[in-house]
Amino acid sequence: MNVSTIICVINAISGLILFQCIPACSASDKDTFKTTVVPNEFIVQFHFKYFSTVRESYIQTKLLSSNITGWRILPRNNLASQYPSDFDILRILDGKKSSIEHIVKTVTSHPSVKAVVSQRSVQRTLAWNFNATLAYKSRRTLGIVRKEDVKHSRRVSSVLHANVLWNLGITGKGVKVAIFDTGLTKNHPHFRNVKERTNWTNEKSLDDRVSHGTFVAGVIASSKECLGLAPDAELYIFKVFTNSQVSYTSWFLDAFNYAIHRKVNILNLSIGGPDFMDSPFVEKVLELSANNVIMVSSAGNDGPLYGTLNNPGDQSDVIGVGGIQFDDKIAKFSSRGMTTWELPLGYGRLGLDIVTYGSQVEGSDVRTGCRRLSGTSVSSPVVAGVAALLISGAFHRIELINPASLKQVIIEGAEKLPTYNMFEQGQGKLSLLKTLSRFTLGAPWQS
Repeated sequence: MNVSTIICVINAISGLILFQCIPACSASDKDTFKTTVVPNEFIVQFHFKYFSTVRESYIQTKLLSSNITGWRILPRNNLASQYPSDFDILRILDGKKSSIEHIVKTVTSHPSVKAVVSQRSVQRTLAWNFNATLAYKSRRTLGIVRKEDVKHSRRVSSVLHANVLWNLGITGKGVKVAIFDTGLTKNHPHFRNVKERTNWTNEKSLDDRVSHGTFVAGVIASSKECLGLAPDAELYIFKVFTNSQVSYTSWFLDAFNYAIHRKVNILNLSIGGPDFMDSPFVEKVLELSANNVIMVSSAGNDGPLYGTLNNPGDQSDVIGVGGIQFDDKIAKFSSRGMTTWELPLGYGRLGLDIVTYGSQVEGSDVRTGCRRLSGTSVSSPVVAGVAALLISGAFHRIELINPASLKQVIIEGAEKLPTYNMFEQGQGKLSLLKTLSRFTLGAPWQS
């Protein structure tokens, strides 16, 4: 009988833990991305943020004064409509190349318009593997509870010794963490501090039907069963992918603007793609950093080839995270440096900042219980969770914490892995305790 079809109940004679095993698509969740230009759809970028009536008047004034028809501004049915924004989405109804070029040129000539660029879509594919792992639901039963075997644990909070900080009262309290992914089920039992769930897609449901977003949130802040790193962190859930794993540049831009408005401290983006030519996306990431938002992003699952880093994890203002196994070997799937932006006119940068556990890591399942997943999309929330712990323990020095300073202490606290070069491991393996010691040395931090 195939093991993935078995429902098993193992009742330990000693009465310690009851495991109910259920099949899980979890031996590997290697994400692949396909980005495409949306035909006849453009993002009109403005130099400043304006309310919708002002933005539309700028576009209309230019086009109507030139007697240009066959276009419309697409409505945005999300929270962005309530706030000023620095872009609009323009759809050109006439598919002729000459007409499109003429409209783009006309709109671009407005002094308030920064640029007009193509809208892009991304299709993410999670290549689930059914061949090896069982998710489980667990409950404690009466009897003596054994201490967890940290050496063989797949729970990153245990392996990184987060309990040392918990015992000091450092649990992520007060830190705002934004999670950009597939959403989260309402009232999920693992989370005790979900401040807000927002939907930036064209779907009605805020719930996670894919389980990826739930898992990522669990690694950061689960407070039950499969414990996360910062259980008291304030979670802001941004659903930016549909259940069919589709997203658009404009959805991200709206969500990024709202994250800035909510003044989040950390933004985890367990996604990425090979397309760094999406200039509105790249520029908005820079704006996030300028607004003191610490972004953590996965390096990508396109290893072991070199030069396979994904964006935005390869941006210098982002903490780009690769994956390792629990035996400290670099995961085969983990993308390697260097960056390819500069080629062929110059040398690429290192790009990869740090590596941490990303193979068969334990995290929250979509409704309850736990499961295991692999991928750098798992490694990213590990670093985000560590960042939340560090910030919550240093609110008395919050004025010194910014994307650059936090990135510095995290990479300086990393442990070099033998036999691996810098393009494979960045600055080394994440170490929570060593980073904590660096964090408490004094300020400002110096290399």
